[in-house]
Amino acid sequence: MFQKGLKGVIAVQTKIASVDGDKGELKYRGLLVDQAVEGKTFEETAFFLWNGAWPEKDELHALVDELKKERILPVHVTAIAELLPADVSIMDNLRTLVSAFSSREFGLRSPKGQALALTAALPVMAAMLYRLKHGLKPIEARQDLGHTANFLWMLNGQEPLNVHIEALDTYLKLTMEHGMNASTFAARVTVSTESDMVAAITSALGTMKGPLHGGAPSGVIDLLEEIQTPDRIESVIRTKLEHGEKIMGFGHRIYRTEDPRSIILRKKCLALQGEDEWLDLATAAETEIIRLLNLHKPGRALHTNVEFYAAAIMRSIDMPPELFTPSFSIARIVGWTAHVLEQQNDNVIFRPQSEYIGN
Repeated sequence: MFQKGLKGVIAVQTKIASVDGDKGELKYRGLLVDQAVEGKTFEETAFFLWNGAWPEKDELHALVDELKKERILPVHVTAIAELLPADVSIMDNLRTLVSAFSSREFGLRSPKGQALALTAALPVMAAMLYRLKHGLKPIEARQDLGHTANFLWMLNGQEPLNVHIEALDTYLKLTMEHGMNASTFAARVTVSTESDMVAAITSALGTMKGPLHGGAPSGVIDLLEEIQTPDRIESVIRTKLEHGEKIMGFGHRIYRTEDPRSIILRKKCLALQGEDEWLDLATAAETEIIRLLNLHKPGRALHTNVEFYAAAIMRSIDMPPELFTPSFSIARIVGWTAHVLEQQNDNVIFRPQSEYIGN
């Protein structure tokens, strides 16, 4: 039976994650996502997605140490980064650098070792590429900082604020995995040919680059910057609704109720209230926008999606727009690699048929 875009077609059985749009549920390894991320570090959640169990204390220490060690890139990868043209996008250059990991030595590592190394390296490469692109000297990684804090440090060499580390860390954990999305499917298709982890992640990055999948929350940032202050929320939103403009950050193609990730990000932003003006503006704006949407479009039930609070977080830490999709990839690589590992453990090549409709 032909189904355009394979919509609704089940191609994989997985134990990694599930998405229920009608119930508004996202589960990591059978746990509701709030249980899988709250009170957990990036490293703990990554371990859980890779292994299906939480790390023991010694396992977590070993993981953290290994991730820090892998922040030191292979010499040839750094050399290639310095040769890449500045007019090429960071996502394109990231894809090139990931491909450069395909050395014989890297291929001899265990699949989980490869997953860990690429996860550790991706934010280092993204920060380095950003700085090189703008004529700046790359900043060395710090061994005393966690995964998220080190990424922020390497972008600008400034001590990251705790409020920004907490907000970004929450976003990264919530977007590590989201079922059989386009980039995850691309990774599984690639490795199903018995290609390798590096090729699979390169495929995923190429897919994530597409605006229909890894598109940046720029529209929400534009909205927040237009609002500027809480007293302008109502007037700006009413004007947009009266002119038939779409309010960015509301509604989702999968979730028919509120995006569970936005609930957790809202909770985090409220817990950090008073520490960052952009996070405060987002929580105030959301409440008023929902009220006005219900008045203007009764019965539509438009809910906040993860993009809304992602935009607030990116704006609060002054994340350049060209780093939005790379930052999304820094989170999603955990899910990609988990799916690659699962595919390798029970592999059948993907080989759908096509229906000829020509003359």
